[in-house]
Amino acid sequence: MPAEDEEFLIEFQRIGAYVKVSALDPKTGQEASIVGSPQTSERELTRVAVQKLRYVLAKKTIPGP
Repeated sequence: MPAEDEEFLIEFQRIGAYVKVSALDPKTGQEASIVGSPQTSERELTRVAVQKLRYVLAKKTIPGP
């Protein structure tokens, strides 16, 4: 469940037959990117990129061995 104060920066880059979507957390500077079809909606591409960024952020908060 997203926090109310959670904000991410989203960037779309068309690269040939694909689109690269980058999600950036401005608080930590952490970035996650995905590559998808330009025929997929921006909303869906954004959702997947943010989901990946949340995964990366959560993984960094879990203490390692």
